[in-house]
Amino acid sequence: MDGTLLDDAKELHDHFWPLVDALFERGIVFAPASGRQYHTLYRRFGDVADELVYIAENGAYLVCGREEVGSDVLDDDVVRRLVLAVRALTDGGADVGVVVCGKRSAYIERSDPAFRAETDEYYASLAVVDDLLDRPDDGILKVAVYDFGSAERGTWPALAPFAGEVQVVLSGEHWVDVQNLGTNKGAAIRRVQRALGITPAQTMVFGDFLNDLEMMDAAEYSFAMDNAHPLLRERARFVAPPNTENGVVRAISAVLGFPWTGRPD
Repeated sequence: MDGTLLDDAKELHDHFWPLVDALFERGIVFAPASGRQYHTLYRRFGDVADELVYIAENGAYLVCGREEVGSDVLDDDVVRRLVLAVRALTDGGADVGVVVCGKRSAYIERSDPAFRAETDEYYASLAVVDDLLDRPDDGILKVAVYDFGSAERGTWPALAPFAGEVQVVLSGEHWVDVQNLGTNKGAAIRRVQRALGITPAQTMVFGDFLNDLEMMDAAEYSFAMDNAHPLLRERARFVAPPNTENGVVRAISAVLGFPWTGRPD
């Protein structure tokens, strides 16, 4: 979504809507694959929301319309230790905040306006709690950390000791996501492919950051955005125009022979 389908104002291009209609007319499945929360993704797609397959929380939560079809939940003790590790970073002077991402809601204990401005963008269902270690009972899919500095130089290496037990993924300039080993967008796409009888040769994927790496291996038509991280560009077979130039819609339209607007001839 961010840096890929959405422009830099976090909006869908007007041409997306006729494109997705044209895809449906051909019986083609459209699946947003994102580190974002399912509830946030669902609300983004308006009238077509019930027709989509959602690969949310970097592949930890797979939903068809409104029906859950799979999830990968973190162990409670891992979540506890991650929360304590982020608190230790804060105590050491790091300007970071942690989001514990559940199926029903995301949970935060830091609630200042600067942090809320970042979390409210990504979490349509968000609860502020006094203590993340005493949060409501919910299946936890991911622990996300927002770093107001550089996540690549700060939070990502700081959480490296957890690697091997869980995966610690740089998912954006400021975000680090922690999930179970083997949980990723690529694994989720393969699950969708098996369920629907879709082959890699019938699959297109688009990405811009390192949480999209495994997804590049699940499709023959793998596209890194022109604005993508260099490592992702190395992994992808093709490069799409940047997100600021409606690259996803343009690339899909080119492959399928649609005009740039997404309308079939």
